[in-house]
Amino acid sequence: MTTIADVARRAGVSTVTVSRVLNDARKVNPTTRERVERAIKELHYVPSVAARSLRSKRTNTLALIVPDISNLFWTTIVTGVEDVALSRGYSVFFCNTDERLDKQLRYLDVIISQGVDGAIIAPCNSDARKLKRLRDRDIPTVIIDRRLDGWDVDTVIGDSVSGARALVRHLIDLGHRRIAIVSGPRNTSTAEDRVIGYCLALTEAGIPIETDLIRRGEYRASFGERLTYQLVEEKNRPTAIFAANTAIALGIINALNRHGLRIPQDIALVCFDDFPFLSQIFPFLTVAVQPAHDMGVKAAGLLINRLDQSTEVPPSHIVLPTYLIIRYSCGSKGDGLSLPSIKSALPEEWIPVAPCSPEEINAIAHQLPDLRIPVLS
Repeated sequence: MTTIADVARRAGVSTVTVSRVLNDARKVNPTTRERVERAIKELHYVPSVAARSLRSKRTNTLALIVPDISNLFWTTIVTGVEDVALSRGYSVFFCNTDERLDKQLRYLDVIISQGVDGAIIAPCNSDARKLKRLRDRDIPTVIIDRRLDGWDVDTVIGDSVSGARALVRHLIDLGHRRIAIVSGPRNTSTAEDRVIGYCLALTEAGIPIETDLIRRGEYRASFGERLTYQLVEEKNRPTAIFAANTAIALGIINALNRHGLRIPQDIALVCFDDFPFLSQIFPFLTVAVQPAHDMGVKAAGLLINRLDQSTEVPPSHIVLPTYLIIRYSCGSKGDGLSLPSIKSALPEEWIPVAPCSPEEINAIAHQLPDLRIPVLS
């Protein structure tokens, strides 16, 4: 195995000089640097990560813990994180919790034992006590996609409240009044934020909120299917359904197909988040989307910048905008049966969604005390 001493001999310099070149020290003569880099290339020298970490107390590794790697939303976030990490000299450990707290706790132990420099995590729930292992060891952490109660830490999320409100407003504009929502678990902030946006849109339109139209389960197709069965088998079934994520949407589509109900002729459907193959399902889904890749890029950038800072700075809280893409899963106003051919070209426009104001969100908090509504200042 080639050693740093071999590189030094080939370049005609000391091992200290080779080390300075490897660590990108500025005060190295350009000619010397070129000679050392040529020797490294000729000898195929690979620096020892273990040795480097002993000297710097850094491993140049990050952990990324996500709840469902099978969902392309999370895969896209992973890509964003990896793009930034690799460009700045870091490797990434990927961990998939399946929304299970026991797996999350086990992975926390694993990444701590591996000595990662920092972590990006979408926690299984909003309770900061479940991340005590990271906090106790002062491991720099960024929370992604979800809010956390009890730990003021760097956060990157999408605007779920505003995106949900925009989707429900679209359904209301098309004449729907009995609109259901199938959301995720109550202890997950994104699930509750989408219920908040749903309720906000109904309240603004003067439509009473019917609690029997709010269904919560898990972010899985099986729960979307099961909860939709419940909704459509009721005597006064909804005319539209809002799926809180793509997995739930697929379950809803399957349930409606099994009941012989057509989208949008019998029931309209909208969905939070999008991924490529959904746009190929006919009728094409109307969705609210978050810039998932940007979310990963921002999270990795925040974490690495914090690792590089010599002084403590206040946590950053980034909220990325959502966009509305109107397709065909809601039909058109006054004529839900008039649909384009499946072979028609699909004009697609990302419409920016205006964010809800703190006053708008706080106002509904008083009407719906059972929701986990963030009181904004």
